[in-house]
Amino acid sequence: MALDKLKHFRNKFGLTYKEVADRIGISKEHYWMIENGKRRLNYDLAVKIARVFNMKPDDIFLNDELTTSEQTV
Repeated sequence: MALDKLKHFRNKFGLTYKEVADRIGISKEHYWMIENGKRRLNYDLAVKIARVFNMKPDDIFLNDELTTSEQTV
């Protein structure tokens, strides 16, 4: 699941909810809700979050299962 990837990268980079939230300009609570599936994520925030990890949004948020099944069609 994409949100599991988000948590994985945050932990891999050794960042707290607050540190990521501060870097993208939202509250710690708002970021926590995104990472825990309690709040939807818009494209602009996905881009900002991906930049924190020096990645593209698709690398974090694109569902791998979807792309794998599309490749077999």
